[in-house]
Amino acid sequence: MANTRCHEVVLLDVRHLSPVTDYFVIASGTSARQMRSAADAAAELGEERDYKPMGRAGYEGESWLLIDFVDVVLHVFNDESRSFYDLDGLWGDAPRIQWETKDEGASAKDESAQKPQ
Repeated sequence: MANTRCHEVVLLDVRHLSPVTDYFVIASGTSARQMRSAADAAAELGEERDYKPMGRAGYEGESWLLIDFVDVVLHVFNDESRSFYDLDGLWGDAPRIQWETKDEGASAKDESAQKPQ
């Protein structure tokens, strides 16, 4: 998501908190068009790795997009909606997985020493 100009990208490990998914990726976009482009790029990347999206929502709007990969749920917000829904705070008990973009030359580093599968 960060490589598609999203900002405030957060990866949450919700395996021990949610019965429906293992990870949330939460990101903020700069415009509705950019948010759709970022979500489409994530869906393509997932499909290349045999993670076909099971569902998509929000493409008709301009505030929140969701892609459900089953093990990972991707949320892309505009800044106002991200602040309003506050998923970062709602899932505040979830460990945040530290990561760096590919351009920075490092891979994801899980604070709880567990790697996403």
